[in-house]
Amino acid sequence: MPAFLLLLGILGFPAFAAVLQSFNLIWVKTPSFSLASYHRLLSDVEFLATLGNTVIFVGLVVSFHLIIGLCVALLLNLEIRNKRFFRVIAILPWTVPDVIGGLIWRFMFDTLPGMINAMLLQFTIISDPIDWLGRPKLAFGCLIFAETWRGYPFVMLILLAGLQAIPKEQYEAAEIDGASKINSFIHITLPNLKYMVIIATVLDTIWESRLFGMIYSMTGGGPGYSSQVLSLLTYKHYFVFFNTSYAGAIAIVLAIFMFVISIPYLVMTMRRE
Repeated sequence: MPAFLLLLGILGFPAFAAVLQSFNLIWVKTPSFSLASYHRLLSDVEFLATLGNTVIFVGLVVSFHLIIGLCVALLLNLEIRNKRFFRVIAILPWTVPDVIGGLIWRFMFDTLPGMINAMLLQFTIISDPIDWLGRPKLAFGCLIFAETWRGYPFVMLILLAGLQAIPKEQYEAAEIDGASKINSFIHITLPNLKYMVIIATVLDTIWESRLFGMIYSMTGGGPGYSSQVLSLLTYKHYFVFFNTSYAGAIAIVLAIFMFVISIPYLVMTMRRE
């Protein structure tokens, strides 16, 4: 009960307050139930563009996490020397806080002192420095690249745990029956990883939907709002523009999106229990 009350106070109260704020019911001079903030969402060009950025960002990053995470997990599951050392190396990006990761990549993609331009110029791949974070499409692509690097170990660990739980007898039986490595992967590895893939996809999607530090420290959502996501837009309206009602409405939309994403995981978990 003490733990539940603590959790309720830390998470429950702010969530409930955000709902009331979105309807203009608390912390305003004249409280009155209003849907004006939600109506504004439908006509706000910045919100609609940011919503599109969020969907594209989350979709691409989670897809890359699954692909890279599965490939690295398969390699780390092999019987190789110094396997623990390589596992530590593979998980290092996940140990970097997202704010620090954003700053590191911001300096690396910097136009003049950045290491990316320096390497490309050194190998004569480009003739002039590229303003990676000053162009909308390039900045968004760099952000996706940086978060893919930082976040793939999370998915990799989940899938690696799933790989280690697959009974070796299944592979031995398939080998006796003459199945190739590809057939074993398709008919043994993937079916056994189905549950872990769903868990990794749902949890990673929720995590990336609420990502803030990496984006804020690397691009700040710019140029303009080309790399801005809903979490950053909520922050701007709440703490920069002090538009609490509108910020609450954006936060509620983001929360509903994450809840819808989590439904398959919740249904599957209840069925297994």
